[in-house]
Amino acid sequence: MSDATLHATDQNPDDFVVQIADQVESFLVAVTEVAKGDEPDSAVPFLLLEVSQLLLAGGRLGAHEDIVPEERYEPDPGFEPDVDELRENLARLLDPVDIYSEVFDPYEPRTAPVPARISDDLADVIADLRHGMAHYRAGRTTEALWWWQFSYFSNWGSTASATLRALHSVLAHVRLNQPLEELDGLDTDQGIGDETLEFEAGRVMEQEIAAPLHMRPGP
Repeated sequence: MSDATLHATDQNPDDFVVQIADQVESFLVAVTEVAKGDEPDSAVPFLLLEVSQLLLAGGRLGAHEDIVPEERYEPDPGFEPDVDELRENLARLLDPVDIYSEVFDPYEPRTAPVPARISDDLADVIADLRHGMAHYRAGRTTEALWWWQFSYFSNWGSTASATLRALHSVLAHVRLNQPLEELDGLDTDQGIGDETLEFEAGRVMEQEIAAPLHMRPGP
């Protein structure tokens, strides 16, 4: 089914939910594998690819008309695995570049950048996606689509988009042989503005970022 037929009245909703579920499941499996740390040299580019593909699914959910759940109250999805171990593994894997700065709402005037962690973001996205997957696997396909669409707008869409920019920035700095600013000493419970960023940011040569991730700068 193409996006052009997304709003067709004769569309089979099962086709759409299966395609979204496949993309969600692919992301869940891929990020879990990356977090094991078996291939640190490909972690950042692989995560960039997976987040990009997930946001395609998010875009399709965002373009779809509002999905209304079949029941008034959300059924209990049952046991949901904890994401703390995955979060910690990603934090260790991405340690040199885990913290980045992000503007929460680009349409809010004079919004100061805030610190964020790629590892936290990916874990939060996975928690949202797993919640919907629990409904899907239980046969509650409309509930799954509703949750994925709702949480796309309320949380994981903006979180994944910010993560994509951070991952893209890391690769761009490495491939273009450009020094990368490091938010040294900052953590995500601190509010930062332009002056703080300027004070905290240190210059880090390409090899200091590329080497821990086993990535080679471009020519």
